[in-house]
Amino acid sequence: MPSGKVSKQRRRAAQAPPPVRVTGAVRRRQASPRVLIGAGAVVIAIVVAAVLAFVFTGGSSSSVKNAPAVGSLAGALPGAADVEALFKGVPQNGTTLGSPKAPVTMTEFIDLQCPYCQQFETQLFPDIVRSYVRSGKLRVTMRPWAFIGPDSTRGQSAVLAAGARDKSFNLAEVLYDNQGTENTGWLDQTMVANAAASIPGLHVRTLLTDLGSAQVKAQAQSVDAEATTDNIQQTPTIFVGKTGTHGREVHLASPTDKQALVHAIESALRSG
Repeated sequence: MPSGKVSKQRRRAAQAPPPVRVTGAVRRRQASPRVLIGAGAVVIAIVVAAVLAFVFTGGSSSSVKNAPAVGSLAGALPGAADVEALFKGVPQNGTTLGSPKAPVTMTEFIDLQCPYCQQFETQLFPDIVRSYVRSGKLRVTMRPWAFIGPDSTRGQSAVLAAGARDKSFNLAEVLYDNQGTENTGWLDQTMVANAAASIPGLHVRTLLTDLGSAQVKAQAQSVDAEATTDNIQQTPTIFVGKTGTHGREVHLASPTDKQALVHAIESALRSG
């Protein structure tokens, strides 16, 4: 099945920070060459740090200050109320949704700005939650993968940070409901803040400050390593199998191929 992107080389190119160019006239000074070299290195380091900070935060330093302390449905983004109803009462533990005793597990590799993932998550996934997750038959493990571009990386970090508060599926679903065109900068820190603020009970400012935490980075690296091990080439990629096993990949004819996914779940439920 096709995905938003399949090229790992393009992923690395999209994530590379832009080159730093220092322009302007140089005044004549009577100073030691060592001093000039040292000062230039400091200036370049400061500029590079500023550029990287801009790329990661989306250039919005006021997002954290202006964000509410706790999310709610008041002034929420479109779809937030439906998301709250979909997941209300369903157990979440990190990036896992559903009962830990569920006999079947579905693992999904998704990219937060992949348009095919958006179709899967908003058109097919809610039916699976209502029919199989709520009944205790299925649990879902999310693997947020970032390989399309910087927006993917920020989305991955946000969902992983929300997982520490057992709200990763809520945040992912709200972001998919409000997804923009890939690699346009739509998923900046302001969008993350607005999505988090649309989830009742989520501590928004804490989540925003955790986007660059060591824990989130370690989790992201773990997802990348798992995607490499499983030779993931597209998103969404879905595995279904008995809980405790790796599961088999489900080959969907389209992102909304409910028949293929239900068949895989039912087959796993019937297997001994």
